[in-house]
Amino acid sequence: MYDICCIGHITLDRVVTSTTEKHMAGGTSFYFSNALRQMDVNYGLVTAIAESEMSFVTELRNNGTEVIVFPSVKTVYFENIYSAKLDHRTQRVLQESDPFTVEQLSDIDAEIFHLGPLLANDIPVALIRELSKKSRVSLDVQGYLREVSGQRVCAVDWFEKKEALQYVHTVKADEAELEVLTGIKGIEAGARELADWGVREVVVTRASLGSVIYAEGVFYDIPAYEPAVETDATGCGDTYMAGYLYRRVKGAGVQEAGEFGAAMASLKIESSGPFNGTKEDVKKKLAVNKI
Repeated sequence: MYDICCIGHITLDRVVTSTTEKHMAGGTSFYFSNALRQMDVNYGLVTAIAESEMSFVTELRNNGTEVIVFPSVKTVYFENIYSAKLDHRTQRVLQESDPFTVEQLSDIDAEIFHLGPLLANDIPVALIRELSKKSRVSLDVQGYLREVSGQRVCAVDWFEKKEALQYVHTVKADEAELEVLTGIKGIEAGARELADWGVREVVVTRASLGSVIYAEGVFYDIPAYEPAVETDATGCGDTYMAGYLYRRVKGAGVQEAGEFGAAMASLKIESSGPFNGTKEDVKKKLAVNKI
């Protein structure tokens, strides 16, 4: 059994900033997996990818990540174009992958399943329900709030949300996603609404403003940590959740786990590509760089 198992597609990403343009692997599962590869945790990734991008899986395995791969006709292809300050991005989806199924995950067990759908059809509600029978389910909700219209990614409501979220222990959303998901303005009111739907821990990220976590009727204010340089924000939310769930599965409280995840995200933004630091690097960031 894994401590943490992430389920999600690895993507082929085109990332454009004001100074660079790069083609690289991406997606929640990719950034989440890399963030945990040097941590003391029993971790596994379940993904689906086309044969043409299997080199992404080979690289993860060579770096020590256990990966279970299901075939897909195509690999998800995302284009991410960032504003000058890296606080806004425009996305296009140039191709999509095959969804995951209940049968594929039937023999896989973990203390925490972290789901990273990139598009609404990636992970069906039936799979969420079945995973919740085994253990805690964590969900990055962003994929369910995306609709592809002529390759453009548009924000939409998730019509199966109340059916699905009763099976989810932890939800991660940014402030805008929380409002779309609940139809309510304001973090506190939105988080309470998700709790009413059955979610036990609500993690709301706010970029440089830090984050807020609502758990068991208590709001936790998580500070941001100042990066030495702002280079590439892609994957910061995934890195945050990797750190948060890593500390939670190790027994840490909500505040400690949130601060650990925030410090990891700060380190990630300092360079292109995924987080490649260690637990000791995060501890140093925690000590000196709180905004």
